[in-house]
Amino acid sequence: MRKLKITEMGRMNAGEFRASEKMPLVVVLDDVRSMYNVGSVFRTADAFRVEAIYLCGITAQPPHAEIHKTALGAEETVAWRYFKETTDAVAELKARGYRVCAIEQCEGSTALQDLQLEVSARYAIVLGNEVKGVKQEVVDQCAACLEIPQFGTKHSLNVSTAAGMVIWEFAKQMLIQ
Repeated sequence: MRKLKITEMGRMNAGEFRASEKMPLVVVLDDVRSMYNVGSVFRTADAFRVEAIYLCGITAQPPHAEIHKTALGAEETVAWRYFKETTDAVAELKARGYRVCAIEQCEGSTALQDLQLEVSARYAIVLGNEVKGVKQEVVDQCAACLEIPQFGTKHSLNVSTAAGMVIWEFAKQMLIQ
């Protein structure tokens, strides 16, 4: 096997990306403190043509060198907005017809492997702070909670890792058929 060169991969340019059809998914970051996590979520969002990222509360916003270090330019292609309060972002998404799901360990959570999406629906996922998770008042606004099963001693995953896993599951169900 031979590794492909970047020029052989047929990727779209930034203009083509902005004009392309997006997966109907918005990623909401609720007080994510690491700019490297923010950048990583941008890069994953670009890879799967996520509609937008909403940066909320203390979550850093581009342009910033630490975001760029992991985003590698995806912060310039993926649409994003800032909200001071995550609850305002969720309220707006719900008013626009999005089904909002917190990625959190809650009573009655749906295990990620049991998720059944309605392909014609629009979704938003909320990922929380690296230590405290998604704020309870935000969870209260959500239609559902999705949980990634874990089998070791730790109680959570890195937020950008969790985002990647959940975005991949949405892509499998909504884009890859």
